[in-house]
Amino acid sequence: MRYIDNSKRVVIFAGHYGSGKTNIAVNFAKELKKSGKSVALADLDIVNPYFRSKDSENELKEEGIDLICSEFAATNLDIPALPFTINRIINDKNSYAVLDIGGDDAGSVVLGRLANAIKSEDNYEMIFVVNFFRPITRTAEDAVEIMREIEAVSSLKFTAIVNNSNLGALTTKEDIFSTENEVKKLCKITSLPLLFSSVESNIYDVVKKSGNEYFPLTLQKKQF
Repeated sequence: MRYIDNSKRVVIFAGHYGSGKTNIAVNFAKELKKSGKSVALADLDIVNPYFRSKDSENELKEEGIDLICSEFAATNLDIPALPFTINRIINDKNSYAVLDIGGDDAGSVVLGRLANAIKSEDNYEMIFVVNFFRPITRTAEDAVEIMREIEAVSSLKFTAIVNNSNLGALTTKEDIFSTENEVKKLCKITSLPLLFSSVESNIYDVVKKSGNEYFPLTLQKKQF
């Protein structure tokens, strides 16, 4: 897969709350691992959303992926604190790091604490995840506003876009295709490339025939 073979050492997924960042981060980490890379997945979401990377802790461990997250993640004791082991992302240059950042600008505050070290190494990709079926990102203009807010708080600039537009289990291939013009518009406004469009695995074989770059997702299951 082109987006795996050419991956930067640090891959950051950020976007509006509910855009599906966590699910993509988990799947992306798994694909990196399959390619033979040493991988750590860091859950830096201090806003405590419903879905957390920790929900996939057991399967990530089985696949040899190191999960870095707060010990209180996915519990009612979740607190806005960075896990001590987060420094491993910066210091271990032999391991690939996938960062799952909290929703919108409030959740991106934590990323700002790592920004200088990330920029100093200059081996990162910061990917904006957009779901055009979410109320606050219905249009490309809406999405740009969220992007700029995240960039301002995190002190990092986005380098690519992922189209994760979906309606959950009800998503059809027509739904996927219906957002292509809007994501093209977003790419044009921001001058950023579309890395891929993500689709649930059960319709991947159908949509991939269109010739576009698609990434199959296995949806997370809530464990806590």
